[in-house]
Amino acid sequence: MFRIGVFSKMNKVTIKTLRYYDELGLLSPCHVDGATGYRYYAASQMPRLHRILALKQIGFSLGEIIDALEQDFSTDKMIDYLESKQQCISKTIESERKKLKQVENYLKVLRQEADYMSYDVILKELPAVIVASMRRVIPNYDAFNEIYPEMGAIMQKDNVRCTVPGYCFTLYHDGEYKEKDIDVEICEAVVAPAPDSEKVKYKRIEGVPVAACIIHKGPYNTIGMSYSAVNRWIEENGYEIAGQPRESYLDGIWNKENPEEWLTEIQVPVRARK
Repeated sequence: MFRIGVFSKMNKVTIKTLRYYDELGLLSPCHVDGATGYRYYAASQMPRLHRILALKQIGFSLGEIIDALEQDFSTDKMIDYLESKQQCISKTIESERKKLKQVENYLKVLRQEADYMSYDVILKELPAVIVASMRRVIPNYDAFNEIYPEMGAIMQKDNVRCTVPGYCFTLYHDGEYKEKDIDVEICEAVVAPAPDSEKVKYKRIEGVPVAACIIHKGPYNTIGMSYSAVNRWIEENGYEIAGQPRESYLDGIWNKENPEEWLTEIQVPVRARK
């Protein structure tokens, strides 16, 4: 038999822990000296202690360990307990993964917002242009990837020449930022108009004397952050919105595979606040 101190050192378990296991009925000394109160443990108790420590290391609570050890030590019983614990841990991992994804998304939004705040807002004039125009209500921003090729094919068929440099932009007719069912008008500056078709119309869009402009970098589904940035700038610098905002596409799916490299200039007509 081994005194509690020696047994503690042999198994790398504190004396305090061994006393606590005794209180719980998990592992009691095989002998207690009536005169001295010394506690003694036998070598035959080590397998039980190892079982306790092994279950604790894989995440069993002391209550679960007590329940497990109240059963016999048959392999089938331990398999049942371990399979139950396995399912519980798997659910916890899945739940934590979801939380981690939410944290990552939130951090991405905050970092993007910090980046947008560092972008410069400039004031410039938008010239009058003749455009090919196609107006649609689209379900979401991803639908842009379908509209542009369709419009381009119609313009090519009509033998319409675009201006150089090109000026492709979108007008929004909802009066506010929306994430779905968006009323948009796709415009492409052209050298001269062609006859209207069922889907594509040609018209002149008047110039804008002053527009507050900011560059959005990244996919279209995150462009709301850039709108927030330019709108704050307009408010803080004594301007007010004086017309429909435009999105002028500089780099996109047609020349950049990575959406993070897409560049869009948001152009908001403004005037000095009275």
